[in-house]
Amino acid sequence: MIDFTSIQQMLEQARADGLPLWDAIRQADCHLQNITPEQSWEKMHAMLDAMIQADESYRESDRSHSGLVGGDGGRMARYGQGGNTLCGPFLTDVMAGALRMGECNACMKRIVAAPTAGACGVLPALLLPYAKHFGATKDQLVQALYVASGFGMVIAARASISGAEGGCQAEIGSAAAMGAAAVVHLQGGGPEQMAGACAMAVKNLLGLVCDPVGGLVEVPCVKRNVIGAMDALSAAQMAMAGITSRVPPDQVLDAMAEVGHSLPHTLRETGKGGLAATPFGLEYAPKDL
Repeated sequence: MIDFTSIQQMLEQARADGLPLWDAIRQADCHLQNITPEQSWEKMHAMLDAMIQADESYRESDRSHSGLVGGDGGRMARYGQGGNTLCGPFLTDVMAGALRMGECNACMKRIVAAPTAGACGVLPALLLPYAKHFGATKDQLVQALYVASGFGMVIAARASISGAEGGCQAEIGSAAAMGAAAVVHLQGGGPEQMAGACAMAVKNLLGLVCDPVGGLVEVPCVKRNVIGAMDALSAAQMAMAGITSRVPPDQVLDAMAEVGHSLPHTLRETGKGGLAATPFGLEYAPKDL
């Protein structure tokens, strides 16, 4: 989508053009795809609409083919309706939203890979409840998606968004980083704060392995979407409080790439290590593993 190879470059380009960061990212998208700003905006609006539709398509009775996944999004929502939650209404809605979207993916419904299918729950779980609780408009959410996409594409270029290449830090970690920057935008933070939130979210999940039970994007993937969303919010709030990442954001991404390359293949989406290698996990392992 964009040709930025570093977060610093992306921020400097926005300053040079005199544009808010989201619009600088949109302009780069227009250049690379050879489309107008209006066409780019329509495409991103379609992404938001697809997230909304996916969330609305959730049914608590749905189950994945394996039977490992289903119903937890509904359970969390009902728990929230009881009014006696540990985390309060907003955070409980975020958790329920992440579960719903992860389950929709496992149940083969239409979702938005953001940046991947396995991490599809993080961004919508942040944006949709944010709009509900804080009154953000759809246009503001679209701007936030541009911010998320800009940081996501730098991560893809500089490190990885693939669990097979970099572990789950590259999927849930990337989604959390994208979501953290997007939330800072919605809160009125500046580009440096967005970059700091991105870096802190990545650092919090650095080294997270990809160990899907049975090789399926179900366990522990769905619940890790919840952790990614909560990580994003904590990083965003730290950034808004003026807390910074002592390690520069681009150096954090370089470390992420190095850590991902250092992970053994059993912990990179092969379904042969970690939770997949537990007695429970081996019950679901394909015969050829």
